[in-house]
Amino acid sequence: MANWFECKVRYDKMMENGVVKKVTEPYLVDALSFTEAESRIIEEQTPFISGDFSVSAVKRTKISEIFWDDSADKWYLVKVAFVTIDEKTAVEKKTSTLILTAGNDLKGAYDNFMAGMEGTMADFEIQSIAETPLMDVYKAKLGTIPAAKEE
Repeated sequence: MANWFECKVRYDKMMENGVVKKVTEPYLVDALSFTEAESRIIEEQTPFISGDFSVSAVKRTKISEIFWDDSADKWYLVKVAFVTIDEKTAVEKKTSTLILTAGNDLKGAYDNFMAGMEGTMADFEIQSIAETPLMDVYKAKLGTIPAAKEE
């Protein structure tokens, strides 16, 4: 299971009108710890930012799953409630979950979410869909574990 951390990067950005403005942009990183998240966001952003920048915040998110779409340029947070019925009391119970989905617009995000939920056996209700300010999302880098040095 992925651990998603929201990292905020602060740097000087050249605006379209030529003015340099200090901005803080949020990114999502898959990491095992706060330290790894900070290290990963520095590694990912270094090629794209000229000049100095800093990681102003790192916080753990409650996102349980992400539905990707490489053609989309925006990220939407979907709050979905899974509906279960207690067999003993016959009471309906709703459990809310946050799922991040990519989309070019609200309808695209909804369509991507529904495609991702296709084949799900559980009943669910969409409680909300909201555009996020996220600039990009970085998956975990899967690679080889470095070999231990022999003495």
